Amino acid sequence: MGVTASVLAIDAGNSKTDVALVGADGSVLASARGGGFQPPYVGVEAAFDALASTVGEALERAGAGGAAVDGIGGIEHVSACLANADLPVEEEQLTAALRGRGWGRTVEVRNDTFAILRAGVDEPRGVAVVCGAGINCVGMLPDGRTARFPAIGKISGDWGGGAGLAEEALWFAARAEDGRGEPTELARALPAHFGLDSMYALIEALHLGRIPAGRKHELTPVLFATGAAGDPVAGAIVDRLADEVVAMSTVALGRLGLLDEEAPVVLGGSVLAARHPRLGGRIAELLSARAPKATLSVVTSPPVLGAALLGLDHVAAPAEARERVRAHYA
Repeated sequence: MGVTASVLAIDAGNSKTDVALVGADGSVLASARGGGFQPPYVGVEAAFDALASTVGEALERAGAGGAAVDGIGGIEHVSACLANADLPVEEEQLTAALRGRGWGRTVEVRNDTFAILRAGVDEPRGVAVVCGAGINCVGMLPDGRTARFPAIGKISGDWGGGAGLAEEALWFAARAEDGRGEPTELARALPAHFGLDSMYALIEALHLGRIPAGRKHELTPVLFATGAAGDPVAGAIVDRLADEVVAMSTVALGRLGLLDEEAPVVLGGSVLAARHPRLGGRIAELLSARAPKATLSVVTSPPVLGAALLGLDHVAAPAEARERVRAHYA
């Protein structure tokens, strides 16, 4: 078929999917982008059907001539970092479904947060906290041991993420306007973002669907801007997120025996990658006190790089191959 890839790397998030065919030498032979991967909403097989379209596009670009995607024999390993693989039992289910597609000789499914971690470290060792729409934290060691959280939401003890921060800001702003809570500039800034003059108007618009619920995430940058301008309520929410990031990362470091060792802590996701000064400064200060040897960084490389590196780790590719694929995505 002309496909000489050693690794099929997949980073499938809720909103988009990136696929890369990577040679044993680390060269990226082809790539493609598709829609989100959402098995809880469409079913596992339908989600993989959609993923198959993106894989097929990458194969065509690699010279496979548009042949059927199922039954690819030339790919050594499929490294898939998938959204909605939050629990080990879900990883097992998705692994079985992916193995059934016959896309490679071996298959490994991980939560997509592992892709962020591997993209940000030189070896599979360290901890990553990702804060985008939600929040999650994972850690790993070269011997295969991992640390993770269910990261399902409030029922698993989570707090934070862009959606959660927007909800928190709305809660404080509503109470400030009607007198139940302390004053905050959020009561003006949040409705103003949508061209409205009061929290009551914003509440009504959200409740009646005049503003789609999906647009609430737009309020997270407003929260950070209001905090940066000196509003104490907004600032306290930002500080709480920093506390949560450090709590998750230090627990993960401790589980892996890295709390007192030199170890990378990688931050990723849209909220953390924005590098808000107050948030980043507090994270650095608290982490330095609790894990003084940890090294903090923000990763902006595409997560599909992490999936590719995990795949190259699996096939024991040489260091030069990992350097080549990293340079491709630099």
